[in-house]
Amino acid sequence: MKHLISTKDLSIDDVNELLDSASNYQNGEFEPILSHKIIITLFFENSTRTRSSFEVAAKRLGANIVHLDVAKSSTKKGETLVDTAMNLDSMVADAIIVRHQNSGVPRILSNHVKASILNAGDGAHAHPTQALLDLFTLREHFGELKGRRIAIVGDIKNSRVANSNIDLLTRFGLDVTLVAPPQFLPKTSLKTTHNINDIIGRVDAIMSLRTQTERHSSQTYASLKDYASDFCITKDLIKDEDLIILHPGPVHRNIDISDEALADPRCKVLRQVSNGVAIRMAVLKKLLS
Repeated sequence: MKHLISTKDLSIDDVNELLDSASNYQNGEFEPILSHKIIITLFFENSTRTRSSFEVAAKRLGANIVHLDVAKSSTKKGETLVDTAMNLDSMVADAIIVRHQNSGVPRILSNHVKASILNAGDGAHAHPTQALLDLFTLREHFGELKGRRIAIVGDIKNSRVANSNIDLLTRFGLDVTLVAPPQFLPKTSLKTTHNINDIIGRVDAIMSLRTQTERHSSQTYASLKDYASDFCITKDLIKDEDLIILHPGPVHRNIDISDEALADPRCKVLRQVSNGVAIRMAVLKKLLS
């Protein structure tokens, strides 16, 4: 395996190997196996969790990290993305971690460089390491995943996280229901509902998503407060149900998930962040060691 562009690049065996490796890393079992590697991060969109956890993961494995400040790079002088990547590749980088607002950019770059390309999110297309860490968090909590029921709630149509999770979770036998207003639902063969109350008492997990306002060509809700009144995950909604709550972040408090629900022990958002480091260590090990 040379690149990680989408979850479709991974077989079931590949995924299980990554989950097992991440589990070892969460137990503190790691050594600087990438001490001779150079990894470049190339983020054309803002990021807190993904960029930081990739950098922490790389450093824990001993790799050298170089962050290219896109705002000060030659792309601002008109250099093409492909030329930028080829120049970085000529510096003998071992991996380039790319986030871009346009779908398909990591795949295009992978055709022009010797370095491994890792997709840290491209447009509304894919976010493979997020889906891996979500699957890992679910397996960590539930053990056996086949037949577990999960609802993905929110702006599914514009979410790269949803795309990657739908592919990965269904391949591992999870029963996925999409919950969103009509304008946020893609064409799908999965079960769907516009009423979040329909899934309460019927799911083992709820994955809430951020409303992707930056990807909307026109206003889709009168206000986020109106959206929250229909789709925010609250304590009143989940009551004492036996379920867990996930969110890829950043969380819009009291729009995606209420303050009270975020503080509930059933909410695994911070565990997802911790697991993200372990998963990204496992990915870097598989690609580079």
